[in-house]
Formats: sequence, C-alpha cells, structure tokens
Amino acid sequence: MKNILAITFAFLALSCQGKAETATAENNNDELEKGELKQMDNSKLETAIFAGGCFWCTEAFFTELKGVDKVISGYIGGITKNPTYREVCSGTTGHAEAIKITYNPDEIAYEDLLEIFFATHDPTTLNRQGADVGTQYRSEIFYTTPEQKTAAENFVKLLEDQKIFDKKIVTKVTEAPTFYPAEDYHQDYFALNPDQPYCRAVIEPKMAKLKKNYKSKLKE
Repeated sequence: MKNILAITFAFLALSCQGKAETATAENNNDELEKGELKQMDNSKLETAIFAGGCFWCTEAFFTELKGVDKVISGYIGGITKNPTYREVCSGTTGHAEAIKITYNPDEIAYEDLLEIFFATHDPTTLNRQGADVGTQYRSEIFYTTPEQKTAAENFVKLLEDQKIFDKKIVTKVTEAPTFYPAEDYHQDYFALNPDQPYCRAVIEPKMAKLKKNYKSKLKE
C-alpha cells in the first residue's frame, strides 16, 4: 500500500466540502449564554458511520481525532432488529460491526474521517480484517447524506486511480439503515481494557502508527 497521505490534499482540493474555519465565541460568565452557545454548537454536529473490522479498533482510532464529539460501537446493515453481539457473530443477521461518529464539520471534515478510515484498515479484503473473519467484519461506508455519498464514492475512485492499494478496493458505499448501539461492555473498550490481549496485540500497534502519522489531527 502506498502512503494514503499522498492523495489527501488533492482530494480535498476537488471536494465541495472543504473544512470551514472554526467559529469563536466571546467569553461570557453568564451561565444562560453559555448554555445557548453550547446548544448552538451541538446543532452543527453531523454523523458518519463506518464499518471496518472489529469495532473495538475503529472506535479507539476515531475517538482520538480533533472535532470528534462521540463514537458509539454498534451494528448496522442486517435483517434483525436489536441484534446482540452473539447473534451478529453467528453471521446470520447480516449486520456489520460499525461505529457511529458524531463530529463537528467546522473542526474536522468528512474527507478527513474517510482518510483515517482507509488508513486504519484494509479495504481490499472481503469480509475480513486480519484474523477476524466473517461478514460482520466487512468494509463498508454508510452515508447519512447525499453529500457523504458523493464524497465517499469520489474518495474510493481517487484511491483506485492513484493505485494506493495493490489490490482492488472492496469497500461498499451504502445508504445508512438503522444503527443499533452495541452492548455497554463494548463501548470505549480499548480505553477501559488496554491490557486485554487483543488490545495489546492488534489495537496498540495500530494506535502507535496513527499517532505517528496523524499527530496534527489528534486531540491533545
């Protein structure tokens, strides 16, 4: 795989969704005004949904990004309502392990999220990420707006045109159906279980690479 960073600036230049300048507000001690300001800021938040293997991994990576307000692990794209982890792992529900990202587009663009998505998993392996095998580990982007659909399709095309990956990208771009949050013990899994064997063997090395290559995009 070539360095995905090499094509990012070219893509952002072509995109109609450039990152806006972050608005600043005058400091005020009045609690009511602070509440109104917070409500205004929350109204700017948007949602992105990605499936890229084990959600313990993807949640950990996106939680670190500036402009990301919240990341929830869950299930999407299947035929069963309110599926459980056991049901999804059986491969019979059709769901993918996914994350729902709430972010401020004034601080981080959707294209930046796409960049991290493709940089932190292998989009060329069908229904598999490393040793994790099954349709629940598929690579899929679930768009929530027409603009996200266009951005995702253009990003995939640019990656393929630039031959960033040695093999064909199998990532699907799909309109988001209902997202079901996973069980509580899956939320913030890496942060709460850093010494768990899977976390140490799989997530920790990838996290180190993320912090090295994308330091400017991470929270302090």
